[in-house]
Amino acid sequence: MKIAFLGPEGSYSHLAAKEFLKTESTGKKSVNDWDECIPFRNFPEVLAAVSCGRVDAAAVPIENSLQGGVLQNLDLLQSSTDLYAVKEAIIRVDHRLIYKKGVKFSEIGRVYSHRQALDQCAGFLTKEMPFASLREAESTAFGISRAMEDDSGKSAAIAGAHAENLRSGFVMSEESISDEKNNFTHFLLVKKGEDSLPQTSERVFFSAVCPHRPGSLLALLEIIAKYGINMTKIESRPVKNSPGDYRFFIEADCNLRSAQVREMLESIKENTLECKLLGAYNHN
Repeated sequence: MKIAFLGPEGSYSHLAAKEFLKTESTGKKSVNDWDECIPFRNFPEVLAAVSCGRVDAAAVPIENSLQGGVLQNLDLLQSSTDLYAVKEAIIRVDHRLIYKKGVKFSEIGRVYSHRQALDQCAGFLTKEMPFASLREAESTAFGISRAMEDDSGKSAAIAGAHAENLRSGFVMSEESISDEKNNFTHFLLVKKGEDSLPQTSERVFFSAVCPHRPGSLLALLEIIAKYGINMTKIESRPVKNSPGDYRFFIEADCNLRSAQVREMLESIKENTLECKLLGAYNHN
């Protein structure tokens, strides 16, 4: 089993990929068949690796408990032709500051990390280093590499408490610097082909585009309510090249294989401009 993730090693996506690998790895390994997590530079490359068969699956963040949906990945999953989410994992986010030992926070002039990590530590950064330049990196792990390239000690990074192999002279803050300590990210394991979906599921993930007229969203929700199905989340995204139209990403507690759910999805297809199944998985 080979699982793609947003690299390099040490990112939260890597942590999620390793969690998925624990449940996916089965059977006896041979010389030509080994389990590994493979890093890629960005999320389009991560999912493209699954589409072309370079890897068996991909671990991608889809929602953060503080900032909501990871919009790029919602769009990528939507635009794919044959990719489905088949498992989920909830990863606790514990942001720490990586900096050169002995350097005062007030002396730090640059802080590198993924945009979401920078946003989630905005209060700490404003209080402790208000004049530092915030530099966006492709991932938290890339942020560490950039900070450790600066021997002056004026660069720092925000990364997870699980980060390892820090360069000599660099240390990690003892406590979390997140503005909200109870912070989690929802990851999905994405595979190719509808036959990769589980035989039974506790949750179904799909998208729908409602007609651009009053009450169309209400009509969609009434269909879901009619079948007694509980929604766990709903997120809206503008439809590209169609101003005024919105696509709704919906997760619901139900079994994809049940006749009731299949009937509900067919009803949604008949009453919306578009409906697409994005995945089905069991609650972690």
